[in-house]
Amino acid sequence: MKMTTEEAFVKTLQRHGIQHAFGIIGSAMMPISDIFPKAGIKFWDCAHEGSAGMMSDGYTRATGKMSMMIAQNGPGITNFVTAVKTAYWNHTPLLLVTPQAANKTIGQGGFQEMEQMNLFADCVAYQEEVRDPSRIAETLNRVIMQAKRASGPAQINVPRDFWTQVIDIEIPEVVEFEVPQGGDNAVAKAAEMLSTAKFPVILNGAGVVLAKGGIEASRLLAEKLDAPVCVGYQHNDAFPGNHPLFAGPLGYNGSKAGMELISKADVVLCLGTRLNPFSTLPGYGIDYWPTEAKIIQVDINADRIGLTKKVTVGIVGDAAKVANSITAKLAETAGDEGRKERTSLIAQTKSAWAQELTSMTDEADDPGTDWNVRARAAKPDWMSPRMAWRAIQSALPVEAIISSDIGNNCAIGNAYPSFNEGRKYLAPGLFGPCGYGLPAIVGAKIGQPDVPVVGFAGDGAFGIAVNELTAIGRGDWPPVTQIVFRNYQWGAEKRNSTLWFDDNFVGTELDEQVSYAGIAKACGLEGVVARTQDELTAALAKALDDQMNHGKTTLIEAMINQELGDPFRRDAMKQPVQVAGIDAADMRDQAV
Repeated sequence: MKMTTEEAFVKTLQRHGIQHAFGIIGSAMMPISDIFPKAGIKFWDCAHEGSAGMMSDGYTRATGKMSMMIAQNGPGITNFVTAVKTAYWNHTPLLLVTPQAANKTIGQGGFQEMEQMNLFADCVAYQEEVRDPSRIAETLNRVIMQAKRASGPAQINVPRDFWTQVIDIEIPEVVEFEVPQGGDNAVAKAAEMLSTAKFPVILNGAGVVLAKGGIEASRLLAEKLDAPVCVGYQHNDAFPGNHPLFAGPLGYNGSKAGMELISKADVVLCLGTRLNPFSTLPGYGIDYWPTEAKIIQVDINADRIGLTKKVTVGIVGDAAKVANSITAKLAETAGDEGRKERTSLIAQTKSAWAQELTSMTDEADDPGTDWNVRARAAKPDWMSPRMAWRAIQSALPVEAIISSDIGNNCAIGNAYPSFNEGRKYLAPGLFGPCGYGLPAIVGAKIGQPDVPVVGFAGDGAFGIAVNELTAIGRGDWPPVTQIVFRNYQWGAEKRNSTLWFDDNFVGTELDEQVSYAGIAKACGLEGVVARTQDELTAALAKALDDQMNHGKTTLIEAMINQELGDPFRRDAMKQPVQVAGIDAADMRDQAV
């Protein structure tokens, strides 16, 4: 069948059901963007490509449906790097389309030329360049399927002079694939270990959310064993929060109950998790990882098994299928030993932590430092970060999707949100980019327009995405709610400065004259300032009503004091020493 290369490209997108594209318009992509409307593909023209990529990530994570990011070759494409690497570690299957400078001029250092394949080699799960116009549909089809198989972003690079070519081609069929269900011997061994365990614990990761029926499969297994279920860092939606066996998130500012319970385990089933080291760092002074326990690790990627923790049994497979297979092979007496005492301990530990979390208002200082004491004294009438989070929980609907940015005040909130369904908690993940909260929640709302959504960000991280306020107020963009924790500082770095650099605050202070609520109003959106817990709860309730019933986007500035939470990386920092010494008098003028 004769068609143009852009028609072949778009017909392949249609065959895979890719309906949303995020980016900024450019001449190198206009031959295909020109026919997007006819094809039923919506192009969301953002303010910055980095945010566009995070919107794409948020859309796909909230829906399970692939989306694409695309922009002008060269500088437009380079702006995607952070977002694509974020999606890689979030295990988000995305299509990255990178129009390339024309073949006939590559290597001459022409306008907007960049080696785009090398640029993303470490950021994508798969990449391929179109070698001939006649192979454009074949290549695109393979790239999309590889993104799905690897559950990660995949890149297709298309020289811009390959558009508008007339080719004779058939659009390839979509080949469905079955995900692995784990080896029989490994599954049987895991079932045997869990059947005889005295204190089994399940640790759910992102793979449980991504697997079809993964949360339900883990629930059935947990109930059979009466095993507490922890979740990985920033995966609070990987098990129902209202379930009596849910123990909460591990890792930074996570659940002390989860940490205490997993420390008692003799067998841990790590389900759908790569066991990233940051996710199991000590918290609240508890070094909780059970080093003497038998570890069963289930991951769809064989390369991740045993990479960070000593593993007794490794199972390559889909989290849902493996969990169901283990459940089917459990002995009739599985979980019976110590069942009554275990369930009682789970309930007691959870209750004690819930009471402690409710009573936690102020952040503690390390011995020898007093920044938080000074911060409270400086603004005695302002909310602390935990006061703000309690106010938010009072108005946040259980069915809401939320996004979190990286940073101190968002991280303080890690222990608070829980969910009864998956695909509800969008966090920047272990790549840790700033500027994720707003664009991710916009993408989620595009994908789930009938669900309330709330984004969170500290004021430093939000400054990186603030320009998206100029884009999302347009008529065809859905309404969202965004909360910015306003304390005029880069908090995580400031805590490092108090601990290791003697309060030498280099680059940590933000402009107190800037009003994000004022910027929102200038962009035609609602902007609100909340200074107390009651004001914040009321503002969020009204913003959600305006979002769901009146089509309004609201930015809420939550004014909080400058208290600082626990540092992110105690494991990576140490007190510096001076040997030669540094003196400003040694600075020379440059010769001109």
